[in-house]
Amino acid sequence: MRLLTRLSLCTTLLTAMAGVLGTGAADASAGNVVGHVYVNDNTAGSNTIAAFDRHADGRLTPTAGSPFATDGAGTGASTGSQGSLQITRRGRYLLAADAGSNQISALRIRPDGGLVSVPGGTVASGGVEPVSIAVHGHLVYVANSGSGDNNYTGFRLGRHGRLHPLANSTFTMRAGSQPGDVLFNGDGTRLVGTRVGTSEIDSFTVGPDGRLTAAPGSPYAAQGPGPFGSEFRPTNPDQLFVSNAHGGAGNGTVSAFSVSDSGSLASIGASPFADLQTAPCWVEISHDGRFLFAVNTAVPSISRYAIAADGTLSLLGSTPFKAETGLSPFDARLSPDGGTLWVVDSKSDTVSGFAVHAGDLTELASSPTALPAGATAFGIVVN
Repeated sequence: MRLLTRLSLCTTLLTAMAGVLGTGAADASAGNVVGHVYVNDNTAGSNTIAAFDRHADGRLTPTAGSPFATDGAGTGASTGSQGSLQITRRGRYLLAADAGSNQISALRIRPDGGLVSVPGGTVASGGVEPVSIAVHGHLVYVANSGSGDNNYTGFRLGRHGRLHPLANSTFTMRAGSQPGDVLFNGDGTRLVGTRVGTSEIDSFTVGPDGRLTAAPGSPYAAQGPGPFGSEFRPTNPDQLFVSNAHGGAGNGTVSAFSVSDSGSLASIGASPFADLQTAPCWVEISHDGRFLFAVNTAVPSISRYAIAADGTLSLLGSTPFKAETGLSPFDARLSPDGGTLWVVDSKSDTVSGFAVHAGDLTELASSPTALPAGATAFGIVVN
């Protein structure tokens, strides 16, 4: 065995220790958990929610115990909608659409990001195949999109996360309406839903009792076929943006509307605004209200728009995914700090992440991240 002098041995040990300490510090920085990403796996039979730790360097790693079972069932098939997962105010509970069992499940979010089923927290959705959930305070509405009459049905979120049906709250649509999204505006005074099947937009005012009153003229004809994803501007509860997904190759558009106190919709400027891509299905708006991102499912890419004060959109360009084939990107959510856009993909069963720099997007080096086996995901939330 080769002998070392005491001096050379000490030098070797100090060098090794410095390397270990330096690596440890770098690993600790990279390993910081700054939040979590949750995906509705929509698994056949027992539905599950995939949970990931979000690290400071943008990596996603499975949260201990993930995936977490709801007390409902998924469909096991690709299901298009926006908002099948929601996090309630103060981040205490996660609400999930169990489309295969016609139920909604509530799960408590633990401090470590893990999920625990709320006792008695899984309830009938009030219809067939719930696909989208809207939450404002303690008021919850669900869009049911299955065969037969489609509807929006209301609930109250009670103590300990249990959902209670709101009497006389169901608004019924004709069969084949196929609602794809339901959402509140920022102050909870209005609620909107998109009808993908009949290319219409529902608009309501929300009463103090939580019940809906249809706006004059509602439902409104959409400005393009297949209105799908939608979002109110975070900085202006009177501006609504809706993607039009079924215009054909290269003919996607995004509509901009002003919403009156009565819930009436009025077109903004030259709306709809060209997307120049195919099937813009999901919409997310930066927290400062300056930029809109539309996820193009058929391309796949993400179109980027600047939003003027009056709601007019200006197309900045489109950012492709690393993998240009074999994808079907679905729902998208921004991180709470607005610095990362997370997109779930139903075809590759992955989650992709993009760094956000104002109106520009750059896919993360660690993207995409695989979902659990058996996932046919269709919803995502971030905290």
